Amino acid sequence: MSASPKTKPPMEAVTNAQSQQRRPVREASAERLLDFIPRRWLRSGHAQTLAGNFLPRRLQLPAPEPLLVEVDGPVSGYGPTEVLCHCHWQTAPVRRERLTVVLVHGLEGSSNSRYIVGNTARALAAGFNVVRMNMRSCGGTDHLSPTIYHSGRSDDVGRVLEAIVRLGIEQVALVGYSMGGNLVLRYAGELAAKAPRQLKAVVGISPLMDLAPSSGALHEPRNRIYEWHFLRSMKERVRRRKAMYPRIYGDARVAAIRTMRDFDNEIVARYGGFRDADDYYASVASSRHAADLALPTLIVHALDDPFIRMLPETRAALRENPHVTFLETQHGGHCAFLEESDPSLVNDDGRWAEKTLLRFLLRHGAGEPNHGS
Repeated sequence: MSASPKTKPPMEAVTNAQSQQRRPVREASAERLLDFIPRRWLRSGHAQTLAGNFLPRRLQLPAPEPLLVEVDGPVSGYGPTEVLCHCHWQTAPVRRERLTVVLVHGLEGSSNSRYIVGNTARALAAGFNVVRMNMRSCGGTDHLSPTIYHSGRSDDVGRVLEAIVRLGIEQVALVGYSMGGNLVLRYAGELAAKAPRQLKAVVGISPLMDLAPSSGALHEPRNRIYEWHFLRSMKERVRRRKAMYPRIYGDARVAAIRTMRDFDNEIVARYGGFRDADDYYASVASSRHAADLALPTLIVHALDDPFIRMLPETRAALRENPHVTFLETQHGGHCAFLEESDPSLVNDDGRWAEKTLLRFLLRHGAGEPNHGS
């Protein structure tokens, strides 16, 4: 594999003319970050979302060091549940003191999702360590996980953080996309001021903070393509698990599942310890802890996100929390935020959210541009 990309992450200031053209974003903090203007021809949330998911990236990462973390004990005669992390460390003399960025993917993603790889390249070039975390059974790790992943597995993030700290790492930031955003925000919000001293910052990009309305939005006619996409992959995963772990999932009723709510009722609630989908949605929503976030926190959400819905009370709690920088843009879609590339910047690819979160992390953790380590 090639060495770290040569992209220089610290973003140059935009010109005054560009600044005047930018649509302001709403934020709870006085801290000012770059505003967002969508790329030409990508002004709709659907266009942004699809382009963000399918536009190719020409990135190669250095070979990672695997890290297995046990997150749950044996169940039904099967072994413990482990999650696989892919770690990229700076050189030994500075590794312990540099910020370690833990990246957590979204629904049916993995440590190899495009946005995870893109953020890894940026963070490595900034001199950070990076840990790409797979949720339970994701990234080809069904054999490591008899139990299922879902939006409430925030303790798994905690176990990974603990494993990293045991390696002597002194600074950690958690970055989650979509479902991963719910996990990291729930973890930080539940702990509030009792978070480990090594945890310095938290970031959620298009975070799934309010599950019930977002699940409903996914079933709207214009969003059924996304629902079908997720369900096809999720149902196939359950079929694999029926074969691998018949004592747990042998009676799973997959054929009758037609909607995300069906899946959450039949699979997540049944095998995740919830009464039903409503109990699941209410129990695990990170929005319940929006007012409790006590670390520097960045949350980026687009008003035209096709299926992530944020309730007014969640929005209000984020804006009122002095620890939260809440950027709510008019455009951006789901986990996309594609703007025109800036020719004045080296290798700029117009990934506004990735550049913005990196700027945020550079303000809250030790890093130094890496030119080849």
